[in-house]
Amino acid sequence: MAKRTPPVMPRAQRQIQRLGARLRAARMRREMTQGELAARVGVSVPTIGKLEAGDSSTSFSTVWRVLAVLGLEADIDKLAQDDPLGRELQDNRLRRPGGGPR
Repeated sequence: MAKRTPPVMPRAQRQIQRLGARLRAARMRREMTQGELAARVGVSVPTIGKLEAGDSSTSFSTVWRVLAVLGLEADIDKLAQDDPLGRELQDNRLRRPGGGPR
C-alpha cells in the first residue's frame, strides 16, 4: 500500500518549496552533489531531489539529517522558539481576576 500524504495548504507548500531551495543552495555552496549528500544522510538521490523540490512528503527526520550534514542543525532550535500568540493568551489569562480560565 502506498504511503498517503495529507494535502498541504498553499502557503505551507510555498514555505516547503522555499526551504527546499535554501537547502539546495546550502548543498551547492558546499560543492556537494545530491549523491554525496544522499550517501551522508542515508537516503536515496531521488529523496534529496524531492526535498530540494519542496515535496511535502519528506520526513522530518530526513530534513534534520540533511541539516546536520550541512552543519545547519542548530537552525532547528529556532523553530517555534518565539510564541507571541501563546504569550498573549497566557498574559490575558494572568490579567483576569483569579488568574485562570473561566
